[in-house]
Amino acid sequence: DKATDPSIPEENWECIQQFCDQVNADTEGPSHALRLLAHKIQSPQEREALRALTVLETCVNNCGDRFHTEIAKFRFLNELIKVLSPKYYGIWSSEKVKSRVTEVIFSWTVWFPQEVKIRDAYQMLKKQGIVKEDPNLPEDKILPPPSPRPQNSIFDTDEEKSKLLARLLKSSHPEDLQAANHLIQSVVREEQEKSAQVSRRVSTISEVSENVKHMEELLESYRRQELSPADQETLQTLFQRCEKLRPLLFRLASEAVADEEVLAEILQANDQLTRALGQYRQVVASQ
Repeated sequence: DKATDPSIPEENWECIQQFCDQVNADTEGPSHALRLLAHKIQSPQEREALRALTVLETCVNNCGDRFHTEIAKFRFLNELIKVLSPKYYGIWSSEKVKSRVTEVIFSWTVWFPQEVKIRDAYQMLKKQGIVKEDPNLPEDKILPPPSPRPQNSIFDTDEEKSKLLARLLKSSHPEDLQAANHLIQSVVREEQEKSAQVSRRVSTISEVSENVKHMEELLESYRRQELSPADQETLQTLFQRCEKLRPLLFRLASEAVADEEVLAEILQANDQLTRALGQYRQVVASQ
């Protein structure tokens, strides 16, 4: 309550640090802390919600892997989504709070790329139109990596950039800090493109799987001459859509040449699609 007190003009950093210490000291600290913070972030008082978000970000920076594991669970991510969703608290949450929550979730997709649930939650918000575009980092604000940074951070894959960023952040010169900010933003953009590729792949493969399954069911009914005219139209529409999915799979395969596991997944989807299209031509087109 003290760390998120909306009645005081400035953040109480002593209380915030004590809160972090308590999280680290208690075996169940991360799960208890996030349950409390979710309640405060959903507060109708703007200042209390913003203070709670500050506490949350401070915990991410200071409370280590146990805390990172908890924020990446749908149980907590759903509480943040409620602040943005018009079906829940989004109808009365202030724009400032919603903007900050969006920035927080987006920053986690960058700093915790291995946490699939965070990325999925963010992509869902974009798909539903709740998040229209990725938030821009202000030119004068450095996006600080959590300390300690998790393994597999986007900077861990490029040692040269990691060293350059560390040197720039230690500098007291404004131009170096601005250069660090530009470096972070360029890496973020690269990571966004990778994330978009993953999203396209997951979406396309999922659509292939669903369409193939539906086609096979309708073809079975067609063989038994039990298909209604409406279902026959649906079957034809599915066939046409599946034909359009083939070039998409080829494009995805060309993007994934370097990753054997992903390439195998795409080729497997292509095999399913080819088989379903062949069955359609054999059963329907031949008649």
